[in-house]
Amino acid sequence: MQESPRLSPDLFGTVGLGVISQASGAISLGIGVVACGICTGLMMPALTAAMQAVVNRALHGRVSSVMNAGTSIGVVVAVPVVLTLESAWRTAYLSFAVIAGVGVLAAWRMLPSVSPVTPTDAAPAPPISRLQWARLLRLSLFAFAMGFVSAAYWIFAPDLVITLGELPADATGWLWFAVGLAGLGGAVAADLADRNNPPITHALMLMMLAASMALIAASPSNLLLAVFSALVFGLAYMSLTGLYLMTSIRLLPGRLSLGPVLPFLAVSLGQAVGSPVLGLLVEQMGYANAFSLFASISIVVAIISPLYPRQLEQEWDEEAIEDTGLQAAYDHQLQDEEGEPYRGVEIEEDIETAEEDRESEN
Repeated sequence: MQESPRLSPDLFGTVGLGVISQASGAISLGIGVVACGICTGLMMPALTAAMQAVVNRALHGRVSSVMNAGTSIGVVVAVPVVLTLESAWRTAYLSFAVIAGVGVLAAWRMLPSVSPVTPTDAAPAPPISRLQWARLLRLSLFAFAMGFVSAAYWIFAPDLVITLGELPADATGWLWFAVGLAGLGGAVAADLADRNNPPITHALMLMMLAASMALIAASPSNLLLAVFSALVFGLAYMSLTGLYLMTSIRLLPGRLSLGPVLPFLAVSLGQAVGSPVLGLLVEQMGYANAFSLFASISIVVAIISPLYPRQLEQEWDEEAIEDTGLQAAYDHQLQDEEGEPYRGVEIEEDIETAEEDRESEN
């Protein structure tokens, strides 16, 4: 049994939003932003642990995809608030803090306080090897780099189109709507990556990230192009976080909660570091050059994507080879006492039923 940090992520987010709404200077504003960033890093591991306790194992992959893409739904819902309270940002952040407080109560009431990570009839997880730690570190470095460059869009894209492009303030609402709408596609992109080649998909999505930043920096006064760049950014960002989730699960067989912790925290830390760095660059170089520099960094990371960690080499049965994607990553995490992939009683019954149907057809 493992304790599930069911309240800490929501509390960080609530406190962070409250601090931002009452910020009186750069320091207090920065504290609030850091708290919100830590919240995003802790949220997925906490939800993953809770999912293992309340969701059938046969649905873990699908539920994880929905949870990862759920951020996009929140971004879409936030658009009306941005449009309504464009000149009252303190009120807007305070309203988000109240909603986050409701989330704290919901987490306390609905999420379990403990999570049975390993079923009792599954073999204990093997010790984490040096190779696993090395690959997880590589994955976290890639996640940090992605968080670093994506901070440019998350934090400064709205100010870019208003300051440099001279668009009206309510235009930023359409940017976030586009980011959230395209981000929903990230729920399936990770599975598609697993069916093809994760390193190549990682490089492609980073190139899309760079293209979105270069496009909005080149045409900040064109609302249609700015919205298109937001669509590209939303799809690339959510696809990358989904890919990190899937890879981290595969890298640590038998440890369904530990895997996602480091890469998601790395993304948050990258955003926390990238935001002040870009702010300094904007003051010295201007928005266009600063965004172009961050886009160049994204391209460099894409070029070294062949170093993206692959899953550990292991023996897979025919079903494992045919069943790819995030669901397969969960299905083949645990092993039984005979060394075979543990799927649980209900999944085994479904497999037996499918085999009987196949035999009857023949």
